[in-house]
Amino acid sequence: MDRSSSLLASLRNTWPALLVLGVLVLFPVGRSAEAPLAIAAIAGLVLAWRRRRELLANASVRLAAVLFACYWLPTLISAFDSVNPTESWKTVATLLRFLPFAAFVCLTLCGAAVWQRIVHAIAAIVVLWLLDAWVQALTGYGIAGAPEAERLTGIFGAGKPKLGPALAILSPFVLIAARAAFGRRGLIVAFVFLLVPILLAGSRAAWIMYALVALIFAWRETRVPLRFFIWSAAAAALVAIAAIVAQHDSAGFSARVDRTLRVLQGSEQSVDDAAAGRLQIWGTDLRMIAAHPVNGVGVRAFRYAYPQYAEANDSFVNRARDEGAYHAHNLVLEVLTETGVIGLLLWIVGALAAIRAWWRALPDARSRALAPGLALAVMTFPLNTYFAFYSAEWGLFFWWLLALYCAALFASDAKVDAAGTGHAA
Repeated sequence: MDRSSSLLASLRNTWPALLVLGVLVLFPVGRSAEAPLAIAAIAGLVLAWRRRRELLANASVRLAAVLFACYWLPTLISAFDSVNPTESWKTVATLLRFLPFAAFVCLTLCGAAVWQRIVHAIAAIVVLWLLDAWVQALTGYGIAGAPEAERLTGIFGAGKPKLGPALAILSPFVLIAARAAFGRRGLIVAFVFLLVPILLAGSRAAWIMYALVALIFAWRETRVPLRFFIWSAAAAALVAIAAIVAQHDSAGFSARVDRTLRVLQGSEQSVDDAAAGRLQIWGTDLRMIAAHPVNGVGVRAFRYAYPQYAEANDSFVNRARDEGAYHAHNLVLEVLTETGVIGLLLWIVGALAAIRAWWRALPDARSRALAPGLALAVMTFPLNTYFAFYSAEWGLFFWWLLALYCAALFASDAKVDAAGTGHAA
């Protein structure tokens, strides 16, 4: 009887973490990740109602609410005169699911003791993705089948170029877990273990993000400029060796490198080729911003407005469907084109709120929130090209990390049950 009660109590206390981890497990499988997120959002609504009197006193919920307001309000304001009102209003409505999900994470994963296990569990999931990516690289076949001609796609499958960015963004979880378990040697091995699939995934945005992660970890390990320079040089040497081997053994990676090096030719056409035609998109972005500076063309209405502002020979315009490129390929430009200056100002407020919460937190809290915080920092690095942050999949991934960050930063030593209630340990 005691054993059964203990098992039930354990299940009551672990199911929230399993639900949150389930979002990541199913993230590569299309829209399947929406299922655990929806369950968590519904549970979040129930918990928020039960704890409504003390909800605003919860610092993690307050931060999540502020960040959600800065993310969602621009979409609401943009929808009133959107180029495609149906698409914008649908997006405004569906984005609402992220707030109760974040509340659920903040209210149930608020015990400090659980966070090391969560970071290690996330790292384990990413390691499984990495193992599959290595198998696909070595054999030409993985769980999701064969890769694309120019890039490794891993568990995400051909036609979904998310492997590189996802690995780069989640790399802090793996590196932190490896450092904690095996010391500096483990950190170096984990760095190389991540490096090769990220390179072969062929996403230059992922290369930039992983380079930022590597530099931050190099500084954490050294804290002295000379040692930092030595570590950075050593990391660069490892990257160079891996890139040379990959270029020799992978025709796809070699093609990506050759395309990237065209930027050195200096002409506008060569730079555009190196950027995969994004100069055309960014030029259209600027004309769109100039025409709709206040609240943009409407959230997720970018592709419907694109043909109106594109040049006559723009290769991204589909004249038959009267549509263009799907998104702006840069966070700042996406916010400005779709939600205008209002949106950008609110995003800046949100970023400052997240940073302020970090600086005001105690060292233990920063340690808990380091992995999701660093993941968010490289994910939103403004001088890079990304997927759309208001899209269904990338928005879900973004808010999954934001919810983890808010919960980890304000976790306490209280013992918490599945109903989100707790008492001092």
